[in-house]
Amino acid sequence: MDLFSSERIKNILPFDGVTNYYGIILNAKQCAFYYQKLLETIQFKNDEAIVFGKKILTKRKVAWYGESEYSYTYSKVTKTANIFTKELLELKEIVEQESGETYNACLLNLYHSGDEGMAYHSDGEKMLKKDGAIASLSLGAARKFSFKHKENKQRIDIILEKGSLLVMKKGTQTNWLHRLPPTKKVNSPRINLTFRTIEL
Repeated sequence: MDLFSSERIKNILPFDGVTNYYGIILNAKQCAFYYQKLLETIQFKNDEAIVFGKKILTKRKVAWYGESEYSYTYSKVTKTANIFTKELLELKEIVEQESGETYNACLLNLYHSGDEGMAYHSDGEKMLKKDGAIASLSLGAARKFSFKHKENKQRIDIILEKGSLLVMKKGTQTNWLHRLPPTKKVNSPRINLTFRTIEL
């Protein structure tokens, strides 16, 4: 099932979860401004993961920010949050107004080209709010984003456009996996901001 429309969609998942695609919420001028500001101000670093006891570095870069110096552990690596920048606070407010949710942290991903992606996974770390909303804001290149049901393997694909917002909540992480598949069709970078809620 492919959903390529930028129209507002109530829920792109057929069952066992709620994932709302809001389409484009930032205009071209806002996209260009925030994309450049994030490149200049965010402390992106190659992501680390422990695989079979060995530390590996990914090609994609990540950054972890929050209202406080929250610790966040995934792939057996713990990160300590940098404090939100002015631009991240502005984007958080826009996303909160659109989604009707609140967030206190943001994991950013920088993909340099379509060669870089993310394997199937779900965001179920213990420090995240249970069934809490995770808002994905896209800047830069448009990319396909895929969901796969954990039991029946049904797949949903959607194109995340520049300036668009996708919000995953209510069972999505419990019942579905998601990924950013690599592609040879995209040669330009993408910054993805995933706003989320850490429970202390």
